[in-house]
Amino acid sequence: MGIFTGVVLVAYTAVAARLGFFGRIEAGSLDLLMLAGGTTLAIARRSKDTNGQLSYFDGFSTGIVTALVASVVLGLGFIVLTLAVPHAMDLTRVRDIFGFDLSVVLAFLAIILMGTMTGVITSLTAMQYFKQDMPDPMKSKD
Repeated sequence: MGIFTGVVLVAYTAVAARLGFFGRIEAGSLDLLMLAGGTTLAIARRSKDTNGQLSYFDGFSTGIVTALVASVVLGLGFIVLTLAVPHAMDLTRVRDIFGFDLSVVLAFLAIILMGTMTGVITSLTAMQYFKQDMPDPMKSKD
């Protein structure tokens, strides 16, 4: 599910760069929403695969790994985009601070960091919904 989410993010980023709204902050926010959606779908699918018996750690780790894989795919896609369309880095406004070569590496690492942290927060939130209820031994079954 992480690779699928990453491919969707790369496609969206390529379309955003092509249409010229890549430099707007809303474009990045939509990336994060897509990543959160992919993470939640991965947890939901894992919960369905385990017939609703999903442990908290299992779902949490599924979400984090999904977000990490999707972020790496997006980061690699961003590097390819930068090589294919050299002016794409101009839209991020990072070039003036670090220089072109270093800013691509920093953008790659920042994409992975931001995507993974988004995945952690999304996984924590989604697992409140998908977690398995523990039986209460003090409760009567009457």
